[in-house]
Amino acid sequence: MHYSFHTKGICATKLEFDVEDGVVKNVSFFGGCDGNHKGLAALAEGMTPDEAAKKLKGITCGTKKSSCPDQLSVALEEFMKNQ
Repeated sequence: MHYSFHTKGICATKLEFDVEDGVVKNVSFFGGCDGNHKGLAALAEGMTPDEAAKKLKGITCGTKKSSCPDQLSVALEEFMKNQ
């Protein structure tokens, strides 16, 4: 299932991912640091949404209250609530 999420408080404005056979796949960020997003995607892909959300939740970026990993966790939690 494909999921799209508009981020809040970070450089990236949107992220998308798929959940297939119970695991996260095809994570993409729009805007922000391309290399970091590719690394984050590579780490999150293959995990269950719950596992990835737990590992990424609460990570901050500099003085921001959130980060790309944190926003991915928010998106994954929202995805799980809507299933």
